[in-house]
Formats: sequence, C-alpha cells, structure tokens
Amino acid sequence: MVGNIATIGYGLATLGPGIGIGMLAGRTQEATARQPEVKSFLRVNMLISAAFVEALGLIGFVAGLVFGA
Repeated sequence: MVGNIATIGYGLATLGPGIGIGMLAGRTQEATARQPEVKSFLRVNMLISAAFVEALGLIGFVAGLVFGA
C-alpha cells in the first residue's frame, strides 16, 4: 500500500464544505420563502459565504495531494 493516512484524512475533510454549502443553500431558500423582499441581500451573502466554504474545501483537498505524496 502506497500513500499516507493523511491523504484519507484530507479527503474526508472535504466532506465538511459539501455539507456546509448544502446547509447554506437550504437556509437561504427558507429565508427567501419567509421574506421575499430581502432576496437580493440574501443571495449576495450566500455567494460570499459559499466562496469561503469552498475555498476551505479546496485548501484541504490540495493539502492532501501535496503532503500525501
């Protein structure tokens, strides 16, 4: 077996951002349904937050590739 256990750990760490984006989108849809007049404000905040969550996931994925080899 070639590799490192850290590679598996970093791979599992990318599951967190997936769950985070799912929760973020769901909560934004719920808030939009409750108050449609703030839809544009919620969309901007959702996109900024999703970018941060996705960036953390990509960092974890790339770190697994870099340090796992």
